[in-house]
Amino acid sequence: MKAPLDVPRSLLAEVLAWCSGIAYGVMLYVVVLDTGRELTGVRLLPTALLAVLLLPLVPRRPLPALALLLTVSFAATVRADSAMAAWLGPAGSTPPAETQAWQVAYLQAVLSDLTVGWIAATRSRLTAAVAAVVALGMQIGGAGYYREGTSSFLAASVFLALMMVTAWTVGHSVRERRRHTADLRARAAEQAVVAERLRIARELHDMVAHSIGVIAIQAGVGRRVIDTQPSEARNALAAIEDTSRDTLAGLRRMLGALRQVDPEDGAPLRPAPVFADLDGLVERTRDAGVQVDIEWLGERRALPTEIELSGYRIVQESITNVVRHSGASACRVIIDYQETDLFIEITDEGRGSSGLPGAAGYGLTGMRERAALLHGEFTAGPRSEGGFRVAARLPLPVAVT
Repeated sequence: MKAPLDVPRSLLAEVLAWCSGIAYGVMLYVVVLDTGRELTGVRLLPTALLAVLLLPLVPRRPLPALALLLTVSFAATVRADSAMAAWLGPAGSTPPAETQAWQVAYLQAVLSDLTVGWIAATRSRLTAAVAAVVALGMQIGGAGYYREGTSSFLAASVFLALMMVTAWTVGHSVRERRRHTADLRARAAEQAVVAERLRIARELHDMVAHSIGVIAIQAGVGRRVIDTQPSEARNALAAIEDTSRDTLAGLRRMLGALRQVDPEDGAPLRPAPVFADLDGLVERTRDAGVQVDIEWLGERRALPTEIELSGYRIVQESITNVVRHSGASACRVIIDYQETDLFIEITDEGRGSSGLPGAAGYGLTGMRERAALLHGEFTAGPRSEGGFRVAARLPLPVAVT
């Protein structure tokens, strides 16, 4: 949904782009009309400089811009040819206006080819092919006004065709490369999501496997002693109830990794990191050349391990992105304890692209997955005043409020 001021602003930009394109056609015709008798290559400089007027229109409306350019180019070529006929020199000499006629035509052909290349890079293959054929037809049609003789006309036509094919091929290659890059990014993002979910599943395994094992053992004990030792059976059922409640709470929050394996050194299982481990993270980051300031808001209190683990990972990944990609020398972390939510914000004043290595944003994908699995919210993007901002809201269970 566009803001109320965006529509008039966009409309104004559209009108100015069209005015600029129309001004190009009018001024080009005036320049060709007011050439005089001494026609040299230097006199074509104004017509080349006028091409700047097409820049606002071509990216917005490439097809209408091409139609306007072809119409103006054909008219300019015909006008230059008529000037040649009016200013004939001595018998047997080459009229000066003839030189300007083909120079004007080729200059306009270059502009048309560049526009076709842009269309090939931004539009479908069929649209680009039709635009190229129409443009080439107009260019060859104009060649009949400044080339006499079959051989001269064929040479000009072949040259124009080669230029058009080159422009279309380059533009099409750019489009294919861009589409291939987009496919790779989408595939990599999907793989990042799958990898993140598998990693979270491994973290869940420790808690779930242990809990289910305890429940199975207690259920077996209760079944065997329920007739002979009712009190022991009652204790087993109480243990099952407590264990299942704890496990269910973790499953509802979709994250319950209590221990993890270090993939680098093969160390045994160790407790998962929590907010208390942020001091070590800050120290290591300072050694890497980035100052991290952590501000704690609200009343600090014990949170479920899965929430602190997820919050720690979000802070860790954000700081890692600052170190690797932002170019900033410092960043700020705010952790706000509220009654029902935990708010985390990481900001820096770098290049505004932290967290987007290779323009893919795999780290952001993992953080977004963690927040979503906890039924939270996650946002990330460049700040208007410069730098980058990562923010997450993680709901807190009622038991800890």
